Amino acid sequence: MSNKTKETRRIRKTDYPTTDYERIFHPKAIAILGVSADENGVGFGTGMLRATMAMGYEGTIYPVNPKGGTIYGLEIYRSVEDIPGPVDFAVIAVNARYVPESLETCLKIGVAGVEILSSGFSELGTEEGKELERRIQDIAARGIRVVGPNCFGIYCPASGITLLPGPDLSRETGPVAFVAQSGGMSIDFAHAGKWLGVRFSKMISFGNGADLREAELLRYLADDPETRVISMYIEGIKDGERFFSELAAAASKKPVIVYKGGLSAAGARSVASHTASMGGSRVIWQSILRQAGAVQVNDTEEMAQANLAFAMLPPKAFRGISIVGGGGAIGVTACDTAETYGIEIPALPPELQERIGSVLPKPGSSAINPIDVANPFVGPQALKEVLLGAAQDERIELQIIVSLLFHYKGLARAFGIPITEAAPYKELTQCVRDVIDQTGKPVIAVLPNMTRGTESMDITELIALTRQEYLSRGIPVFDELHDAIRAISHVNNYYGGKIK
Repeated sequence: MSNKTKETRRIRKTDYPTTDYERIFHPKAIAILGVSADENGVGFGTGMLRATMAMGYEGTIYPVNPKGGTIYGLEIYRSVEDIPGPVDFAVIAVNARYVPESLETCLKIGVAGVEILSSGFSELGTEEGKELERRIQDIAARGIRVVGPNCFGIYCPASGITLLPGPDLSRETGPVAFVAQSGGMSIDFAHAGKWLGVRFSKMISFGNGADLREAELLRYLADDPETRVISMYIEGIKDGERFFSELAAAASKKPVIVYKGGLSAAGARSVASHTASMGGSRVIWQSILRQAGAVQVNDTEEMAQANLAFAMLPPKAFRGISIVGGGGAIGVTACDTAETYGIEIPALPPELQERIGSVLPKPGSSAINPIDVANPFVGPQALKEVLLGAAQDERIELQIIVSLLFHYKGLARAFGIPITEAAPYKELTQCVRDVIDQTGKPVIAVLPNMTRGTESMDITELIALTRQEYLSRGIPVFDELHDAIRAISHVNNYYGGKIK
């Protein structure tokens, strides 16, 4: 055991309250406090009711409002105490001054946990707001767990509970858990994940973090069998020692990807007004994350791409890769990028170059690695042979195929057919899947698109359909070659495969 591991175990605290996470993430009954009888209402409570119903939540929903009434065929109860059955989880979306009273009634009837969507607490910096948050903490300490206040809540695809506003999020489950102080970041990442192919086990926007916060959630997710990758957006923390010990412990079990906001002076000021937390300096945070073994990212896109790689690639380092695409510039820039991120692109041996070259058009192609197929219209079967050939080199542990599908626009015009008929994208994606199955080596697809105008909507559609075909076959897709190589480097660094 390393000294670092011993130290982590020594300082790790264990005084967390007992929490029934099953009732929180997989509730059989939910109460939503702050629902209006007006079906066209725009309040958080009514919005959360609509979102939960649209997600297809299979449990029982109890709307609550002192005025009573009905909405969407559901009875609105005047008080939580009037609800006729047990409630596992509650959503509180009432004015801040009524939140402590609402939380008290939830505690009284045995609710396991609540999310408080309301704002107006410590983030205001006022004594009144701070006192309201202290009252929440006092009530929580007596036996009910709180997510929030000032948050968007919890998203759990398996159970059908969702963020605010989140009626169009995916019900498809996956291995990625996401924890964030920011509700906006959570909803953005959920949508980015839906497009990229990242699927979630759980997502928690905890806002001010009056009770449940990043450290305790790390402890839970580190042992959660539904989660293989943990991702976090953190603005500031309130217990640095506890956070570090939980981060190191979690990162020793599974990848933990961290995007730290508020590292600039202006960002730190924004953090203080957003969630009433302290941001911290860039150098300190980089050191903490590195020592803990976490994966550091710098923006939402990089975070999503890293999650995609960790979720869809085998859990190992990939020291050598091959790159297959059309155009010499792709190869040059690929080599530069790979060197930047410590990844090798080895030249293939002469016998494999000869084998691969036999199926490529002449002149203009190159089978050295990166492999330049010269012509963007090289067919799927030929590309399959290229990938199979490159995989014979034992130094190649992963392959990237770059498809310039936008070139099919001209072919479609020439033949007077839609671009989706001109491009053999379904055959291509199946050929790539066949290569993976036959070689046991993963392949990543890259689908660049430099034509973004309204006149190119058909190209955008083709790329979206191709992405869907790849993802349905378990093949990760990136928009740019640089992004794919950077994501691979994150996987390599975590699994110890960075080439010095």
